[in-house]
Amino acid sequence: MTLASCERDKDANPPKVEIPASITPVQTPKLSLPPDNGPPPAFDSNRAFQYIKEIVAFGPRPLGSANHKKVEDNILAHLKNDTVEQDAFTADTPEGKFPVHNIIAKFPGTKEGIVVIASHYDTNYPLRNTSFVGANDGGSSSALLLEFANQLRGRARDGYSIWLVWDDAEEGIKPDTEVAFIDDSLYGIRHLAEKWEADGTLKKIKAFLLADMVGDADLNIERDTNSTPWLEDVVYEAATRLGYQSHFFARTQAVSDDHLPFVKRGVPCADFIDFNYGYNDVFWHTTQDTVDKLSPKSLEIVGGTMLETIRILDKMEPLPPK
Repeated sequence: MTLASCERDKDANPPKVEIPASITPVQTPKLSLPPDNGPPPAFDSNRAFQYIKEIVAFGPRPLGSANHKKVEDNILAHLKNDTVEQDAFTADTPEGKFPVHNIIAKFPGTKEGIVVIASHYDTNYPLRNTSFVGANDGGSSSALLLEFANQLRGRARDGYSIWLVWDDAEEGIKPDTEVAFIDDSLYGIRHLAEKWEADGTLKKIKAFLLADMVGDADLNIERDTNSTPWLEDVVYEAATRLGYQSHFFARTQAVSDDHLPFVKRGVPCADFIDFNYGYNDVFWHTTQDTVDKLSPKSLEIVGGTMLETIRILDKMEPLPPK
């Protein structure tokens, strides 16, 4: 079956699931890459790591909880001097109605178009009565975006506008043994994709970069066949330019994650995700998903590669067609 950030099949011979035609991988077009010059992008991985500790200190943050609201307020406090939009709505889930809050911080560029970087910030709802704090799953990527905001704040961008999105209600509400993940998850990002399609924003998005589970000290980012092939190639080029290529694409698999609502609408997408968290994935969705399993170096690798990816996109002329 298609692997998912909040659902996966441990069976050695999982059943084959057909990928919709809109996200079937296609041959990568020839890319017009800019020269590799200039200093590497700045990224303070130690500060980003402190943000993980800050988020985890609130405890579990499942949708609808007091801790969820505290983390939401914490993110907004970090962005108090930035241009921030909130996409708030009520999600109708198998466990009832819940308030959902997507947070979007906008940093303008001089070039027409938008690059979106996204991360979910909620923790697994079925584990709400445990000590699960999602240090890697939700915490690492949310902290990554907070540090991106520091890098972007107060600086004129000679490139596309960057929108940082902390999307809400990514996790499934019912266990995936009861309701399929794809039918009971991604509430926040699906709503945002529909909203941006309706108001015309979607047409302006040049790339959608997703971060999910990026703090693992033993970092190995998947090549995701549900992502856009040419954009995955740009990611690998960015990693290679920074000397991080050994941490990328040793494994290839299909990942169902926050990017799918945008993939299905034709937006070029790349999912930065390390799906093997601990030996045989032992830490994923358990109370062992704690800060001691993570590393600032992994944040440096992912953060730097994302920023280098954007720098390449800024200078690519033309971008491949959607």
